[in-house]
Amino acid sequence: MSNISVKAAQLMDYLPETDKLFAYEFIKKMVLAWDPDFTKMTPEEKKKMEDAEKSGFVDEEDIDWDSIGTE
Repeated sequence: MSNISVKAAQLMDYLPETDKLFAYEFIKKMVLAWDPDFTKMTPEEKKKMEDAEKSGFVDEEDIDWDSIGTE
């Protein structure tokens, strides 16, 4: 979690319960407006994905598990 997210969560703790709920619903509405399908990546997530792709990572779905060790 980013530092600003932690600070926002800490600030929400100061609010009365009804205002916490309002703040949560407001944040949720903003996030859904920005990315309704939760498919966008933050710059940090994009970098992690690019690093993983360059690392030689192989998805387990691309492995023929039945043929391992049969050669």
